[in-house]
Amino acid sequence: MVNFFSICKSLLHGAVKLVGMTTQEVEIEPGTILNFWLPIQTTNNKPAVVFLHGFGFDGILTWPFQVLAFAKTYSVYVPDFLYFGGSITDRPERTVEFQSECMGKGLRKLGVERCTLVGLSYGGTVALKVAEMYPDLVESVVVTCSVMALIESVSNAALQRVGFSSWADYLLPETAERVKTLLDVASYSFPRLPEFIYKEILEKMFNHRKERTELLKALVISDQQFTIPRYQQKVYILWGENDFIFDMETAWNLKEQVGQNATLKAIEKAGHLVNLERPCLYNRELKRILAYAQQS
Repeated sequence: MVNFFSICKSLLHGAVKLVGMTTQEVEIEPGTILNFWLPIQTTNNKPAVVFLHGFGFDGILTWPFQVLAFAKTYSVYVPDFLYFGGSITDRPERTVEFQSECMGKGLRKLGVERCTLVGLSYGGTVALKVAEMYPDLVESVVVTCSVMALIESVSNAALQRVGFSSWADYLLPETAERVKTLLDVASYSFPRLPEFIYKEILEKMFNHRKERTELLKALVISDQQFTIPRYQQKVYILWGENDFIFDMETAWNLKEQVGQNATLKAIEKAGHLVNLERPCLYNRELKRILAYAQQS
């Protein structure tokens, strides 16, 4: 039987290749491999932009509109986190710190010297951690609908808003109806899809359940464990004004935590998946941010 979702994914991969990108596996260490979409020609003078995905989908499915819009002007890199896409490890670590360490090492191995990180949700948390750990690598950070660290108080408030008892219950759906709920909660107005597409998404996108559950457990830390780092980089906060998961209060709290190096812009009529819901507006703001970051 033809899988419609797989066909769409193959067409997307073809479109990304047409704008000059390819895939490469990068061995971080024996047993740990990150999969990257990256420019076919990496030896150019274009500024590097790295798009870090959230917990729902892999990299290229999270950022299709941004990759197609920016690949001609920038050296675009789109990695898959460990246990997403083609990325894997035999190490037991599941922390944000380990994801960030692998990301920093992977970019170094690819020859990236300086870059802007653009992170959505889980990817935003990793982006901020990479910026903290590798200040010489990260020039600036764009954070979308994310937090500096998912402390228990913030986690509990967000779960209460979305009506789930745990992040695994929400982000690792076990039925097609739960896939629909995941997308509905994460968006301002997500178009209703045929039920068979939800079923196909369920079959294709939610593997490595054990390991992803461990990632989610490691993501939440106690309030007492968290101390606010001081970033050398500019942090541009770009939010969906109607994000139901991390609301505008969360966005303003993040801006306050970062301090004078942070700016905040909200896009109206957009939820957690703002880059997919309002791609033209999101890309316009991101284009402005990237241009400003290059001039700074």
